[in-house]
This record gives sequence, C-alpha cells and structure tokens, in this order.
Amino acid sequence: MIVKNRLIWKLLTNIIPVIGIIILVIWLAIDKLAANYFMALMNKYDVSPTDIHQMFLTAVHHYLIWATVAALCLAFVLSYLLTRRVLRPLSQMTSITRQIAAGDYSARVDVVTQDEVGELGMAFNRMADSLEQIESLRKSMVADVAHDLRTPLTNLRGYLEALNDEVLPPSQETLQILQEEILHLVHLVENLQQLAKADVAKAYLNKKPFNLSQTINQMLELYRPNFQDKNIKVQTLFSDHIDLVNADREKVLQVLRNLIENGLKFTQWEGTVQIVTEPVPEGVKVLVTNSGKEISREDLPYIFERFYKADPSRSVERGGAGIGLSIVKELIEAHGGRVGAESSDGATRVWFTLPA
Repeated sequence: MIVKNRLIWKLLTNIIPVIGIIILVIWLAIDKLAANYFMALMNKYDVSPTDIHQMFLTAVHHYLIWATVAALCLAFVLSYLLTRRVLRPLSQMTSITRQIAAGDYSARVDVVTQDEVGELGMAFNRMADSLEQIESLRKSMVADVAHDLRTPLTNLRGYLEALNDEVLPPSQETLQILQEEILHLVHLVENLQQLAKADVAKAYLNKKPFNLSQTINQMLELYRPNFQDKNIKVQTLFSDHIDLVNADREKVLQVLRNLIENGLKFTQWEGTVQIVTEPVPEGVKVLVTNSGKEISREDLPYIFERFYKADPSRSVERGGAGIGLSIVKELIEAHGGRVGAESSDGATRVWFTLPA
C-alpha cells in the first residue's frame, strides 16, 4: 500500500506542473494578445482604455484563477481515481507475492482490463499457475524419491536384521536379493546424476555428424534379447532423405536408450514397438511408438516432468522413478529440439526433433 501511494503521488505531481504550464500560457496569452485587441477596439471608438482595460484584466484573471482551481481539483480527482484503478493489480501482485513466498499458491490477480496492465496481470497469473504446478510436482517428487529409497532400504534392513539375529540363514538366494536391492539404489542414484548432468548438457555438447538410423539399429540390437523375452515385435521405418545428423551422439544414445526402455517396460506381451524417422522443417523427427495401455489426457502434458508418474500405483521395479523422460526432454532441448507425446488407439507415441 505504501508503494502504491507513493507511485500515485508521483504520477499526480507529474500532472500538476503540466496543468500549471497550460494555465500560465493562457494567462500570458490573455495579457499580451486579448488585452491588446481590447485596447485597439477602445481606441477605435475613442474610449479611454485604461480603466476598462484594467477591469477587463481583473475580471479575466479572477475567472481564470477559479477555472485553474477547478481544473486542478477535477484533474486531481480524476487522475487519482484512474491511477488507483490502474495500480490496483500492481498492489494485488505485491500482496500475492507475499502469499506465494509464504507457501500459498492459490491467490490470483483480478484482471479487469485488456490493456498493458491487464496483460501483466494475466502473465502474473500464468506464472502463479506454473509455480503452483511446480510446487505440486516438487512435493510429489519428494514423496516419490522417499518411497523409491524407503522400499529397498526397508528390505535391506529387514534382511540384514534377520541375518544378524540368525533368523534367516545366509544363502545364495538371500545374497542375490540383497544385491538386487543395492543395484536398484545404485540405478536410482545414477538416474538422479544423469538428470543433473542433463540440466547443464547445453554447455557440454560435443556435436559431430553421425548416422542416425545406424545408431538406432545399434541401440535396438542391444535390447533385442529383452524384446524377444516378451515376444515384442520391433519395427523400423527410416526416411531415405535422412542420413547424417549433427548432434552429440552420446546424448542422443541416452535419449534413445530411455525411450526404448520405456517401450520395453510398457509394451504388453506380444506387443509392438516401432521407431520411425522423418524429415521436418526444423530438421529430423524421431517417433517411438509402443502398443499397450494408453496414457490419460490429464496425465499426458506432465509425463516429461521430473518424477511424474502417470500411474502412481505402479511398482518401482516396473515404473521406475519417473526420471527417464525428463532426461530426454533436457537433452533434446539442449540441442535446440522439441519433445512431445500422444496416446490413443491403444498406443503411445513419444517423439523428439533434432535441428538439421
């Protein structure tokens, strides 16, 4: 409120000198021009102009002073009301920023105009929506990470306590279970490290020309035994117009690895995974399609967010930590490309583009 009042007074004090200058110009114009014309008229009709001239100036000055006072008052009131209306969204923004800083993301600015201030209010509301969404995702992320860490740690603790109390005899099977839990923790930590590296990938890209279709085939060959275990049919359709792409091959390999692993996880038994490349105006588009359960429209816009899981009930072993697609987004955007996803007709299609 103090800032608002100060700004109001600054705007009003800028208006008052303008009105004063206008009144001064009118005053001088009457004294120098109108009075001279009046005197010439008096001389023409042989009338002594001195007394009448003074009476004329006195009357004009009197009414001019009252007109000045009235104009200043009217300008002050109208300017104050208009300025207060214009500054009301700014005052709301100040109040809302305090609420957001205190952890309340629900308040929004009342937008009542379509001018620049109204556009600022709408932009502020969009920012508040994004902050609220980010905060919600952050809370979900903390809960998911805690869950993903707690489950294997609880298992490890239980087995170790059982071994220590000699309730469970040491065996190859028990050691294998402990090793799997430790590997899961290592995998989660590695994913977090990859995500951190993806954040700064733009500054460390090593772009070189390489054959995209050949790289995709090499990655598919690594996962061929996994696809065969689930009888998943793998199809590729590469454009003849695309040969080399100029990108960081290691980063693109990581993108392909994450997308292929996603396709492997969520494709049902005897399903299909298809990888297509096609030219687009900005470069090349790679489309990875897998058959299986569709992603709901409500979840689809958020699948590239960190730790977001379209199905929170799915197991850690099958669903992962929700980091893979976030890494894909960070790495592709570091190259200047785009990512997207569609899900319909019993299939999910995740795509990304790379600049030419």
